[in-house]
Amino acid sequence: MRTLVLLALIGLGAQLVDGSLGMAYGVTSTTLLLAVGTNPAAASATVHLAEIGTTLASGVSHWRFGNVDWRVVLRIGVPGAVGAFVGATFLSWLATDVAAPVMALVLLTLGLYVLARFTFTGISSENLGKPLRKRFLAPLGLVGGFVDATGGGGWGPVGTPAILASGRLEPRKVIGSIDTSEFLVAIAASAGFLLGLGSAGINGAWALALLAGGLVAAPVAAWLVRILPPRVLGSAVGGLIVLTNVRTLLTLDVVDAGGAVRWGVYALVVAVWAGAVAYSVRAHLRTRRVGSPLVEGSAGAEQGGVAGAVVSGRHDA
Repeated sequence: MRTLVLLALIGLGAQLVDGSLGMAYGVTSTTLLLAVGTNPAAASATVHLAEIGTTLASGVSHWRFGNVDWRVVLRIGVPGAVGAFVGATFLSWLATDVAAPVMALVLLTLGLYVLARFTFTGISSENLGKPLRKRFLAPLGLVGGFVDATGGGGWGPVGTPAILASGRLEPRKVIGSIDTSEFLVAIAASAGFLLGLGSAGINGAWALALLAGGLVAAPVAAWLVRILPPRVLGSAVGGLIVLTNVRTLLTLDVVDAGGAVRWGVYALVVAVWAGAVAYSVRAHLRTRRVGSPLVEGSAGAEQGGVAGAVVSGRHDA
């Protein structure tokens, strides 16, 4: 029972982050499942089963708050589903001793990307309102879906920053559209895992616990997208993902790092993580003082929620 309660809390926290930031539910949940020794394919399958419910709830919540562009949802979600199905079947066929380091490396890469992206990079809004083309969204969805299934997460880390970087869609709609389209990805990935694994190794009770926490958090996150500073949140989540997956890699038999080496690396990662969060907090406070239309506290931020935190390339970096 203690494990189920912990998983529900993990699901709640991960969905709060995902619904507010447009990423990290799958990466965070899968990382923590791997940390307690879950089979890589089963961990990803369990998380994606839970995501069928959480992404549906999140999508409905974002839609009710006006955070969804349905053209983007369809143009990125359908190819994303194809990529997720292929990725799930690919991971299901990998041996566990091969899949564990592969998934840890994928998650570590995503964690480093999230950490660096939200700590150092701001986004310009010069192209806001211009249409997003299918030739951009379709390949992005295909790659994002494949990475999401093989890494246990990655739809948001691949899709959200890429669309934000284009500057063509206001940030709250980027996050809402990515979260909503992930429903298609979760269904396709779950189908691929069930085809490749059957029900072997998939813990239904764990999936329900993650789902329960996520359902509670989904409407709250869709509202919080208007007020939370995602730059700080992104740095915090990215650091957690990096630390957990560095630990996974250092404890692999092929690495066999000694205790002194492991703790030295952990200390270095924690120091970098703390520095990144502190930098993000300072940048966040600096943008609030500037009072520009592109920063937090402005009319643009009130309309888009995360606009001030991520659409601030001229002031933050």
